[in-house]
Amino acid sequence: MLVYYLVTALHVLVCVILILVVLLQSSKGADLAGAFGGSSTQTAFGSRGPASFLSKITTVSAVIFMGTCLALSLMGGRQQNRSIFDTTKQPVSKKPAAQPAPQAPAPSPDEIKKIQQEVEQKQKQEAATGQGAASGGTPARTPEQESKPEAPKKKP
Repeated sequence: MLVYYLVTALHVLVCVILILVVLLQSSKGADLAGAFGGSSTQTAFGSRGPASFLSKITTVSAVIFMGTCLALSLMGGRQQNRSIFDTTKQPVSKKPAAQPAPQAPAPSPDEIKKIQQEVEQKQKQEAATGQGAASGGTPARTPEQESKPEAPKKKP
């Protein structure tokens, strides 16, 4: 792991050196005559004179930069990708998770019509028995009353 950090530090240092060396170099035809086309005496690719000190440093730093890039990519490929779930303890449940009860399928339009007709028939029957209650019969009970048992009547 220490080697990885050393190569990373060298890589950053070479990056900074490479940027500075490239910016310090003067371009070919950098004089005022070159800006107006007055440098026609030079060859198309520049003179073949000896390389300057800055160009040698540029070459060396570029080679070191490429080497550190290759080294970092090879070292980074060896590291295992870990998930946070690999390092945390998972709670162990002793019973399986409760599965939801299957839902009944929705009724079709024909079934809905049948149910509505049955409800209307019951309401008509209750209305008919309700008229009989008004004439002295037993009163009709609501659905809430049907679910509750009747309280016993006290005898005087």
